This record gives sequence, C-alpha cells and structure tokens, in this order.
Amino acid sequence: MPLLQIDEGGFTLDGEPFRLLSGGLHYFRVHPDQWADRLRKARLMGLNTVETYVPWNLHQPRPDRFTLDGGLDLPRFLDLAAAEGLYVLLRPGPYICAEWEGGGIPSWLLAEPDIQLRSRDPRFLAAVDDYLERLLTPLRPYLASQGGPVLAVQVENEYGAYGDDTAYLEHLAATLRRCGVDVPLFTCDQPADLERGALPGVLATANFGSRSAEHLADLRARRPEGPLMTTEFWIGWFDRWGAHHVVRDPGQAARELDELLATGASVNFYMFHGGTNFGFTNGANDKHTYRPTVTSYDYDAPLDEAGDPTPKYAAFRDVIAKYAPVPDGPVPAPGPKLAPRTVALTENAALLTHAATLGTAVEARRPLTMEELEQDFGFVLYETALPLTGPALLEIESVRDRAQVFVDGQPVGVLERENHEHALAFTVPRAGSTLTVLVENQGRVNYGQGIHDRKGLLGKVLLDGTELAGWTSRPLPLTGLEDVPFAPAAATPVGPAFHRGTFEVTDPADAFLHLDGWTKGNAWVNGFALGRYWSRGPQHSLYVPAPVLRPGTNEVVVLELHAAHRARTVHFRDAADLGPTEE
Repeated sequence: MPLLQIDEGGFTLDGEPFRLLSGGLHYFRVHPDQWADRLRKARLMGLNTVETYVPWNLHQPRPDRFTLDGGLDLPRFLDLAAAEGLYVLLRPGPYICAEWEGGGIPSWLLAEPDIQLRSRDPRFLAAVDDYLERLLTPLRPYLASQGGPVLAVQVENEYGAYGDDTAYLEHLAATLRRCGVDVPLFTCDQPADLERGALPGVLATANFGSRSAEHLADLRARRPEGPLMTTEFWIGWFDRWGAHHVVRDPGQAARELDELLATGASVNFYMFHGGTNFGFTNGANDKHTYRPTVTSYDYDAPLDEAGDPTPKYAAFRDVIAKYAPVPDGPVPAPGPKLAPRTVALTENAALLTHAATLGTAVEARRPLTMEELEQDFGFVLYETALPLTGPALLEIESVRDRAQVFVDGQPVGVLERENHEHALAFTVPRAGSTLTVLVENQGRVNYGQGIHDRKGLLGKVLLDGTELAGWTSRPLPLTGLEDVPFAPAAATPVGPAFHRGTFEVTDPADAFLHLDGWTKGNAWVNGFALGRYWSRGPQHSLYVPAPVLRPGTNEVVVLELHAAHRARTVHFRDAADLGPTEE
C-alpha cells in the first residue's frame, strides 16, 4: 500500500497530492457477514477510505481477556477493506465517545472507586498501555508502512472537550509509537476545543457539520500549513429515547459537503453507515439529566441501518464526482427483505421466579454495584427483607439507571434516573416481606465527566429513614438464554418475563422486528441480541440482519419488563419504524 505523508501543502500519497474521501463504518455495529457489502457500497459512492473506532470495552472485557474474533475480528475487516481498494483511518481510543457504552472504556476500570479516566492516573495509563499493546501488535502488518491499508491512527478522541493535559496525550502518542505505529498520527476536536486537544507535532483536525468554509478558515488560521481535514463531518445525528428521530435534509447536507470540498479539504463522513447498537451497547449522555441513546444507530446516514442507500447516498456521490473519480454505474439497489409475518410467542418464563438460573447472588451488607460484581451489561437483581408492616417510604440515594420495585413479587413502582426519581411509597403486607429491586443499566455515559458512570444501586437505601442492610445482589448479564426454563404459556406472568416463539424462513433476508403493544425490554433472534425496545419511542422496530436468520425454524425471544401484549405476538416487517421526525 502507498504511504501517506503530511507536508506544508497537504497530504501526499507516494509523493502525489491526495485527498482523503472517507466515511465512518464501525465494524462492531455491523454483522461481520455484511462487512464486505458495506465496504463495497462505500467505494461505489466515491470514497477512497473508511474510518472506524475500536471499542476497548468489547475487545478487552476483563483485564486478562482480549479478543479479536467473530464480530470483533478487526484484522478481517481490514483485509476486506484492502480487498475493496479502500484505505483505513484507525481510531483506537482509548476513549471513542461514539454514543457507545461508556465511550468504549471498559467498566472494570470503575471497580476502582477513585480512578480518574482519561488522565495520567497510573492505574488508567497502565491499563491503556496494556490494551494498546494487545491491540496493535497483531495489527502491525495492516499499517501502510507494512503494505496494509491503515494510513493514519488517531490519538485519543475529542480530548479538548474533556481536558487539557498535553502530557497525557504525549503519553498516548509515545505508546502508539512504542507499539509500532509508524504511520501519521492525528487528533480531532470541535473547533472551540482545538487547542486544548491538539498535540505538538501531530496533525490537528476539526469536527463539525455546518459552516464548513468558516470552520476550515479558522483551522487554517490556527494551523497555517499542512492539510485541512474534518475527521467528523456530521451529516446526521443519533436519537435518544423519548425524543424524535433526527434527520437532516439531503440537499442541505450535500451543499455543505460541496462547500467543504471546494476548499480542497479532506473529509470523513460521520457516519457513512451507522449500523446498530446491538444488545446492551448503546451509550448515554448526561448534561444534568441522563439521556440514554436508542438501539438504532441509523444516524440518517448515506447507508441506512440495513445498508440500503438513502437519498444522501446519491446526493453525496454527485458532489464527490465534481472533485474526484466515482465508479460508473447506478446507485446500489436496496437489499432483499423478509416477507412480513406475525409470530405468536407461545412459551414464557418469569424472570423473578427463575433468576437463580441466570446469575449467582452475592451477599453483602449493602447493594453491590455492577462493577463490584464484575458485570458490564444487563441487569442486577437486588433483594432484602423488610422489617416492618404497613405503609412505608423507600428512598434510594442513586438509581443507575432504572429500578423496578417489587414487594413479595408484586410490582409497586418504578424509579428512573432520567426523571431524577429517588423515593417510592407502598404498603408492606407483612414483616419479613421480600423487597426486590430489578435495576437496568440503560447505557453508561459516553461524553464528558459523566463517563465515571457506575451502575446499580449506589449509596444508601432507606426504609422510613432507616438504612436497609443485608442484601443479595444477583448479576443478570443475559449474555445467553440457554438456561431460561421456557414452558407453554398458560397465563401472562406478573412482572418481567421472557416470551418465546418460532417461525419458518425459506430464504433469509433482512427484516425489522416490530413489537406493537409491548412496553419495554429486549429481544433476541436465534440467540443474537438485537437490542432494546421501548414504547416511549421514537424507535419502534429492531433491525434483524439477514445472517442472523437461517433456513428452516427460527426462534424469537422477548424479555418484557412490564406488561406483555395480550395477544403475545410480534411482527416481522420489511421496513423500519424509527419514529416521527419532529416533536
């Protein structure tokens, strides 16, 4: 592969002037069997490069475990990019934001009560150095200097919005070099944060979604020489639960792109193809109020969540064609979709009844956090005995993030972090009644100081002003459903329950699971975790990648946390419902 060089005039590739025309494509948000398709469509839109973050928390789920296989087989993704003739911008973190759980920083670091993330805290730096060595050692052959597709590597990510410790960034850059990264390094920041996040001797790039000429002129004033580049050209946006589906007019976005390319700058679309926050991987924001991100990361991108071209694809390709060669041929056609069908969920299993089959309870004086339980995602089930009878007031210092409260198995209320709720009144039927609190991690905060986001019940739990002691904390990560004891459904269980049904498929194709009439929970198809659903919206369907389905009998499981649809049916349809585009 040619080598990228940075000189006073801009980028060169093997001595020839070069413009990066790149698009964000996160391998960990796309089923691995669909990587090749998405990469091909990137090239056909006129891109010469793709950009990807690397999620530290998935690759190193525990300090002594590191994985680069299956859906995390980054070397394979890089091979496929090279085979398509695409270069790669690699953004390994350690922090990635990305509306991803915890900004990609593994939750096990938060088991240290006073650790300072994204800093020179020796515990954090030791973990980062270990991660980068484990990641980059097998990736060295993929650097352009070794004939691979990786042209450049990012140092941290939008650090100027978080801090201004240049020595921290210098440490990361030195670690990258020590791990064999000998291609150009770069940083990226929003224009107002540029100087705080820049690093001497490293290319500084800017992130924005509008007023391109103005922002690039500001970047040029700060950096009189070298390439102009926006590493995140925001052509869409993400959604949060309880809001509307954010879209951006394709024509307006194309005009902004034209303005940017007319300056001679390089660009990376954020995103070219967003993909999906499968399972429990969505992040959250907390600017005084906690706001979790939805399952879909469609991002109103040129390729939608199912990999089909949107109007932006054609509009952007037309603009790119004014400045660079674009492959001949029509816009790729949408992929096939599964024929619509309704599936009855004929078996169920109550979660509270069968919790012991899903996780082992740990006894302690107080509720333990997820991090203390060495748990990343999912739920924790807390239980204790209530010492009194009659009316009672329960107060919980901090709910992270959503607590369903039960007394002797009967639901008595919900406390939501998002609504700043801490207290609940109910009647205790007898002394010794069991208080059960099911807490959902709805996504660790991925931006700002809130990334120090521990999950579960934090602080004191009081009953009528007296602290409750003597708890069991049962982790329910739900990494697999093999131990759920399903039985034919005679009646709808009270409280959270799993519901299962089967359906036949002849020719697997993409589909969208619609849960009309259901309230809140998670869904799986053939054991593949599709993500969260919530009647709060805006998202009302879950993307089912074609490779998840198989010819013959298929299984769908729904964990409904509240009231199941009376008919207990779900629907597979050929179109997504991401919600209304305005309030």
